[in-house]
Amino acid sequence: MTVPSGARYQVGTVHFTVLNDGVFYSDAGAVFGIIPRVLWERVSGPLDERYRIPLALNCLLLRSEGKTILIETGIGGKPGDRDAASPAADGTLMDALAAAGVRPEEVDVVINSHLHSDHCGWNTVVDERAPQDAPLERRVKLGFPNATYYVGAAEWRDATHPNERTRGTYFERNLTPVADHLMLVDGELDITGEVKFVPAPGHTEGHGTVLIHSGRESAIYVGDLAQHRVQLERTVWVSSFDLLPLLSMETKKQLVDRAIEQRSLLIMTHSPYPGVLRPTRNERGFRELLDVSPLEA
Repeated sequence: MTVPSGARYQVGTVHFTVLNDGVFYSDAGAVFGIIPRVLWERVSGPLDERYRIPLALNCLLLRSEGKTILIETGIGGKPGDRDAASPAADGTLMDALAAAGVRPEEVDVVINSHLHSDHCGWNTVVDERAPQDAPLERRVKLGFPNATYYVGAAEWRDATHPNERTRGTYFERNLTPVADHLMLVDGELDITGEVKFVPAPGHTEGHGTVLIHSGRESAIYVGDLAQHRVQLERTVWVSSFDLLPLLSMETKKQLVDRAIEQRSLLIMTHSPYPGVLRPTRNERGFRELLDVSPLEA
């Protein structure tokens, strides 16, 4: 299979590429939370035989001020990582990185919006030199060995001390080697003059977005503020995966309305590849997201 080098976009003088780690399948009722099925099935598209909705795994690659930056690392390739996922036509993240001409050791910065397993899976890979009879958590190494990993401080706290609800998605195998290469973010942080981590709580307390800005143009990687685009158009549609649903609703409303005002692009993790959208208001004044085509190759 020939893997494309990704969908390319530009914000001001910053070029970024959307890379695809495949397709993740999630229960449609869980994605749409308390919204009745008679409403969400109008927008969900086809479900599989287990009533699951396919969700893309869109990651971002860019260079800024001499740094190679990867935003989000998908679901991963370790044993168990891809149990709910399948390869997409555009390949897994490591294949897509290679097609874009980037080796894992060339990545300087990894930014995780949060640490649920479908967003940080390639943070680590299996270390083939480790004893094969050891638990998987002791047989992993950094997927990007020279990178500094950026994540919200509250998110790291919650991921490393999961509770009964969250332990099913915070996996030690994605976290163990990262601890010694970690930059915990408390509040907003300029990673470069063009890339900023911005807290966006709701899905989790420590969830963050990434703002890319250059000149008068900007784009926002929204992480898991929404699993489906309709949740950004109708911000009262809140996923059952959101730990703080009322806060999630308010965060989404503020983010989308600001993006409309500033004409920012929105980049969704789970919207069909490549997931780059232009928020606007339709003739009735309602929020609407329009697909943005990539640059010509």
